[in-house]
Amino acid sequence: MVMPEDTRVIDASSELYNAELVRRVDETDDLAYFWVRARGEPASFEPGQYLTIGVLADGRLVQRPYSVASSPRTSRDGYEFYVRLVPILRFTTLLWRLPIGHGMRVTGPKGRFLLESDDGRTHLFISTGTGIAPFISMTRTLLMDGTPRRTIVAHGVSYARELGYRRELERLQQDGYPLTYVPTVSRPSDPANAGWTGRTGRVESILDDLCDEHGLEPDRTVVYICGNPEMILKAEAHMQGRGFPEPHVKKELYWPKGKAMPSAVDVAAGRSAGGRAAQVAAER
Repeated sequence: MVMPEDTRVIDASSELYNAELVRRVDETDDLAYFWVRARGEPASFEPGQYLTIGVLADGRLVQRPYSVASSPRTSRDGYEFYVRLVPILRFTTLLWRLPIGHGMRVTGPKGRFLLESDDGRTHLFISTGTGIAPFISMTRTLLMDGTPRRTIVAHGVSYARELGYRRELERLQQDGYPLTYVPTVSRPSDPANAGWTGRTGRVESILDDLCDEHGLEPDRTVVYICGNPEMILKAEAHMQGRGFPEPHVKKELYWPKGKAMPSAVDVAAGRSAGGRAAQVAAER
């Protein structure tokens, strides 16, 4: 991946800054976890919602919405975000340059991609890339609240090294949380995946096996989908084809119905594709 040089000058301070970057952990060269802490009272949010974070560069606010991976129960310690660096001069090339302690702008929350209260059905979480973030927030919150639900977490990536939160989910499974973690890689023959012995194929291609293996029936299962826009549409159609009614299949959509879905190739190449959906296509 060729990263363009970002020469924009990031404003060191601004009255718009109401938070600051307090921690960063790199997963790969282009995937990292960021913690942003509010300088005042943290915003209240529900697991599954997203916040918009940004900085001023060349005097202009550059920002981007991200699903929160942390639980709202730990907001005073900062909001956690799982982010992919996109090779275009938008927000992420600025975020990767920020030092710890730098001011940021946080607004929100927004979004209706929420867990239903007291829903005792089995939960099937389907995600690709950084789309796993809202499911981490949901799982952490249920664990902290002492209200775990039987959960199947299916996470699709191109390379095993991109399996964010893998260690945490494996540990939860080993410790007895009623969670089954099912990662899958879509490029098993790539040398970067040498040694991978888990499932292979795109995440939507393993759904039949998951449903059969775990007895996931439409009347006892609720499905949540988040990630690459193309995957969302395919997974939704697949589950509905298995008899899951539309209200039982919930999805995080970032583009208006009736609009053409942006291509990740177009975004990565810098061709026109606007809005949150465009960057989501490239990131997830």
